[in-house]
Amino acid sequence: MKTVPGLDRILLAAVVALSVIGCLLVWSATSARADLTGGDPRAFLEKQIVNVAIGLGLLLVVLMTDHRWVRIMAPLVYLASIGGLVLVLAMGTVVNGSRSWLMIGGLSIQPSEFAKLAVVIGMALVVAERAEGRRRGRVGLGDVIALLLIAAIPAALILLQPDLGTMLVLSATVFGVLAAAGTPRRWLFLVAGGGLGAVVIAVSAGVLEDYQIDRFLAFINPDLDPRGAGYNVEQARIAIGNGGLWGQGLFDGSQTRAGFVPEQHTDFVFTVAGEELGLVGAGLIIALLGVVLWRALRIARRTDDVFGRVAAAGIACWFGFQAFQNIGMCLGIMPVTGVPLPFVSYGGSSIFASMLAVGLLLNISRRAAESPAARLQPTSRVLVRV
Repeated sequence: MKTVPGLDRILLAAVVALSVIGCLLVWSATSARADLTGGDPRAFLEKQIVNVAIGLGLLLVVLMTDHRWVRIMAPLVYLASIGGLVLVLAMGTVVNGSRSWLMIGGLSIQPSEFAKLAVVIGMALVVAERAEGRRRGRVGLGDVIALLLIAAIPAALILLQPDLGTMLVLSATVFGVLAAAGTPRRWLFLVAGGGLGAVVIAVSAGVLEDYQIDRFLAFINPDLDPRGAGYNVEQARIAIGNGGLWGQGLFDGSQTRAGFVPEQHTDFVFTVAGEELGLVGAGLIIALLGVVLWRALRIARRTDDVFGRVAAAGIACWFGFQAFQNIGMCLGIMPVTGVPLPFVSYGGSSIFASMLAVGLLLNISRRAAESPAARLQPTSRVLVRV
């Protein structure tokens, strides 16, 4: 890695640190749960280590891929994500009320995680082609409609699962991409208003499941159903409150060992950090996530490549909102929607998609570090147009 020019070592170090902490938290959350591990306390630890190793391999592949091929592959990645979402609706497995998973050879894959990255690079490619082709200064209504159509297809398929958490993250990501593309404020306000209207229509039309509506009601009033929809939030608060400043110690959290918090190794993994590592450990995770966002936005600011700038900004919005949503639902300031904490929660699909996104960030950083003469070679300009 030392020989790679432009490698953002701070970003890579933050991602690796989050992944290591995530492995430890997943191990703690599952080691005492024989119902999950089948009697092997290291079962989920070993699986998560494999997930991280594969994810880092994917990161390395994207990092070392020539930037021209990244642009060329963008439409294929987008179409592949659409195909995966269609397959989920046709033959997917229902988990926690949502048909979001494909079972392939004993492996579970969640295509909606990859759809986040696909939408980002798909929209970034359209913005780049527009900027490099027509050379117009401002984004018009036609451009906004084209970008929204790119996001609308996977969004509709995700909503049909229904996966409300991913839908919210995708919506925030799309809004960030539009802003990074230079969309005028009036169009951004209209997009935000249209999104709220779509939520109202979805609820009125019965697209959302009853349990999802109950989660929003429990968010408004956690005491409404303390043994049902409000149970997760209540137990999460208790676990985090038990941690105090320094925590009860790794593998020694009372709520965690007793398994009171549901889905603690996935959606509620932050509660393990709060209880066992305390405010200091939980704050470290937030700080590392902040470093990832800082470096992503720095990469977006420093590159003069339109595709790279928009893609980096979109990835920053994706990671930022998803982290806020996950931590917020653990603290009770956001509704429970079932989204993983980037790089920390257990799960292959989330780790793979996030690592691919970081690989793209590092690729953009590497590209920005190249000399202007290298970036203006005729072959580069020709291949980008393919």
